[in-house]
Amino acid sequence: MALVDKVIWQIECHRDAPLSVASLSEACAVSVHHMCRAFQMATGQSVMAYARARRLSVAATEIADGADDILQVALSAGYGSHEAFTRAFMAYLGVLPSTVKQTRDLSTLSLMEPFEMQKDMIVDVAKPEIRDRGAFRVAGLGTTCKDHDISAIPSLWQGLNARAGEFEDLGPGYGVSYAMEGNGDFKYLAGMEARTPPAGMEVVEIPAHRYAIFTHRGHVADLPKTIYTIWNKALPDSELSPAPAPEFELYDQRFDVATGRGEIEVWIPVT
Repeated sequence: MALVDKVIWQIECHRDAPLSVASLSEACAVSVHHMCRAFQMATGQSVMAYARARRLSVAATEIADGADDILQVALSAGYGSHEAFTRAFMAYLGVLPSTVKQTRDLSTLSLMEPFEMQKDMIVDVAKPEIRDRGAFRVAGLGTTCKDHDISAIPSLWQGLNARAGEFEDLGPGYGVSYAMEGNGDFKYLAGMEARTPPAGMEVVEIPAHRYAIFTHRGHVADLPKTIYTIWNKALPDSELSPAPAPEFELYDQRFDVATGRGEIEVWIPVT
């Protein structure tokens, strides 16, 4: 079972019990960082945001179906009081629980249905190579990816290619993902290794670490499937625990920039 499927199963089976990222990660036998990163990549939202949305959606359905006591529904959804439940319900669904009880109408509400794993995103990924690497610096062009939106990344690489002559030495390209937030937002830098960064470029210091190195073969457009598989299946299957440190893609002479085809290494820091 893929990791995200395990997380969703735990949430669905324990909707009336206290939930936390710590308890969920323990139940799924992975680190909090691994679980949160995989879930965000699969669903575009944080684990706890999804859990809250599911609980409130189920609560709305129960109220519309004629539940007699809103307080009991609130307690079953993990809220300690009618007031706290009403605030959360209103913030998420834009309507009061009492209104849903009166109208018994959910047609205008955007309820969160159980997420189903995108089976077509799971592809064959070979076992990783484990390697240590010393600290280094990457300079380049960056952006903040919010709500799982990575549409700005290709233009970063186009801009970097246009400024490649500003680097002292032309080496491999690095696509660095770092500063991951609990809500799933993260920063991305398209760059090159540089002791002296070109003027005006952002810099990310990559610490010395041990890495699991996965290889993507094919077109760069299919790289998201490889990364999706790494976090949701390949890492759990290999029993490796990712560390909360920058991860990166490495583009060297095996990758043809003109065609977008070749081999790309995906370096995941592990403990």
